[in-house]
Amino acid sequence: MRKYPFAPHPFIITPPLEEKRDYQMGETLSFELTLIGKSIDYLPYFIYTFDELGRMGIGKGKGKYQLEEVRASQIGERSKDKGERGEIIYSGKEKVLHGNYRAICIGDLSSFDLSPSILHLTFLTPTRLKFDGRLSPTLEFHILFRNLLRRISLLSYFHCGEELKLDFKGIIENSKAVRVQKENLSWFDWERYSNRQETKMMMGGFIGSITFEGNLKEFMPFLHLGEYIHVGKGTSFGLGKYEIMRA
Repeated sequence: MRKYPFAPHPFIITPPLEEKRDYQMGETLSFELTLIGKSIDYLPYFIYTFDELGRMGIGKGKGKYQLEEVRASQIGERSKDKGERGEIIYSGKEKVLHGNYRAICIGDLSSFDLSPSILHLTFLTPTRLKFDGRLSPTLEFHILFRNLLRRISLLSYFHCGEELKLDFKGIIENSKAVRVQKENLSWFDWERYSNRQETKMMMGGFIGSITFEGNLKEFMPFLHLGEYIHVGKGTSFGLGKYEIMRA
């Protein structure tokens, strides 16, 4: 792991999956927070930080908000589900964090179909995948899998205390046999302002759907995990979120 100068962030903040960017007084904004490995122990500090940011104000004009509640997502819940999801573990009124939540483990994903021959993916937030040192303008399965495997390996090593024991070269070589059946992807330009660099940054990526076909059995555990941890660049800002479309 010495060739990687930086460890990936062990958290993901995913904004609402909607085009709306301006919120008026009284409107509700919901977002997802994913904590990985040892960072799960810091959930109280994340909640406290979001609560304090509401009092201080965020965004242009320092808009203020009140943290109403935090819910624990359950395995299998879809990002597009309507209504209230998960059990409340923190109430802004009580200011108390309840401990009736648990981490999702890799073993929890074993109930899904692990040997399909067709894979339908939908990319919900801009996804930026690198291959040969630069952003890839097209999506091939081996490029997706390389990026995902690298991310899982680094998160496991730096934040979970485990080094993956895997034939990386062999499984990546196998991934080249999986082909694109059809794709409906488009580039989406997303801009953010960096306070640290004091400049606007373009963080665009592709969104949409794609279908792969081939022998997918050995790749599915990684792909299921990727639904929770995202893939590619900018994941801590919510980029690279995808879902496996199930019948």
